[in-house]
Amino acid sequence: MRPDELRGVIPAIATPFDEDQNLDLDGLSVLTDFVISEGVHAIMTTGGTGEFPSLTRDERRLVTEAVVEQAAGRIPIIAGTAACGTRETIQLTQDAKDVGAAAAIITAPYYFQLPQAALLEHYQTIARSVDLPVVLYNNPLYTGNNLSPALIAELAEEPGIIGLKQSNADMGQLVEVIRLVGDKISVCTGIDSQFYPALCMGAKGIFSTAAVVVPREMVSIYDGVNAGAYDEARSLHLKLQELNGLFEYDPGYVAPCKEALRLLGLPGGPVRKPLPELTSDERRRVLEALQGLGKTV
Repeated sequence: MRPDELRGVIPAIATPFDEDQNLDLDGLSVLTDFVISEGVHAIMTTGGTGEFPSLTRDERRLVTEAVVEQAAGRIPIIAGTAACGTRETIQLTQDAKDVGAAAAIITAPYYFQLPQAALLEHYQTIARSVDLPVVLYNNPLYTGNNLSPALIAELAEEPGIIGLKQSNADMGQLVEVIRLVGDKISVCTGIDSQFYPALCMGAKGIFSTAAVVVPREMVSIYDGVNAGAYDEARSLHLKLQELNGLFEYDPGYVAPCKEALRLLGLPGGPVRKPLPELTSDERRRVLEALQGLGKTV
C-alpha cells in the first residue's frame, strides 16, 4: 500500500461476538460486506472499536484473515497490530502480513510513559523488521503517549511508514502535522467529529467508528468535499454529529457502536468483558440518534 492509496473513509470495524463472547466470524463477514457495499475505501481491523485489548494473538490474526478473505481484494485491509512491547508488535505485524493485510496500523505503546526518542526507536524498529507498510496511530488519551508533530515529521522520513491516524483531540496538532508532512505521508483523522474540518484542512480521510454504522453518509461527506460541495458536506457532517458524539469519549465508543449495529439488524453482539454494556438511558440516546437520521430500527 502506497501513501496515495491511504485515503477516504476507513471504518474501524467492530469484532462481533456471540452471546458467550466467542468470535462470530460469520457475523464479521456480513459486516465486512455491508461496509464495502456502502462504498468505503478500506477497512481497519482489530483497532479499539474492534476491542483488540480483549483479543488474543490468535484471535487478532483470525479476525484480520476473515476480513481479508471476505473483502477478496475489493478494498485494502489495514490491521491493527499495536502492543505494549516492540517485540510483540513485530510479531503481530508479521501475522498481519502473513494473512494478506495491505498495511498495519499501530498505536504508541501504552501503560509506560515513554520519551519521544523511545517512541521513535519503537516505530523505526517495527518498520525495518517487517516488510509491511506502517500507519502511525496517535491516540494519546488512551495510550498516555503523544506522538508530537516533530516526531511524526521524523518518522515520515522512514520508507516503510506511509500514513497517520491522528486521534489527538487538539486539532491544532493535526494542522501542524499536515503542514509538516502532508506531502510525504497520508494524514487522516481518527475522530468522527473532526471529519469535515479535517478534510477542509487537507486530511486525506478518516479511520472511523461512525463509518461502521453509517458508512454511506461518511462516504458522502468525503465525496462532497472532494467535489467542492462544501455546504452539502458540512450540513451532513452536522447532521451526524449527535451520533458522532456517542462514538467518541462518553460513554466510550465500543458499546454504542455495537448497540447501533443491533438496532440496524447488523451483527455485533455484546462487548467483551470487562467493558460494560450501556445503561438504559445510553441505549435510548443511541436509538434517538439513529432515528434522527431516518434509520430503520
